[in-house]
Amino acid sequence: MNKNALLRLLWLASTSPLLLSGCVPLPPPVVSTGAEVEVVSEAPTPLVEEVGPCPSPGFVWIGGAWVWQGRWEWEKGRWEHPPHPGAVWVPHRYVYHNGKHTFVRGGWH
Repeated sequence: MNKNALLRLLWLASTSPLLLSGCVPLPPPVVSTGAEVEVVSEAPTPLVEEVGPCPSPGFVWIGGAWVWQGRWEWEKGRWEHPPHPGAVWVPHRYVYHNGKHTFVRGGWH
């Protein structure tokens, strides 16, 4: 099983209870439109977090992720209310292309 398939399986297992609670977990996105920053290495393996109860209807779970702050730092997962109707959270991500490690910042779109 490749890394992406394993991450998606872990995501599905961790969010299944949320589907029944009225809160909406967010699937891993295919694309992101955030700012890109060249970094010195690939991001570490994601940490496994426990998803707490949804604070109220309409909130979405934003999973934790490694972010580049001059070095890799873990940004804990959290529940957030979208800033406006139709807003979609695009998570931070790491890519490697053309021989360069790149961090792509996510955010509400």
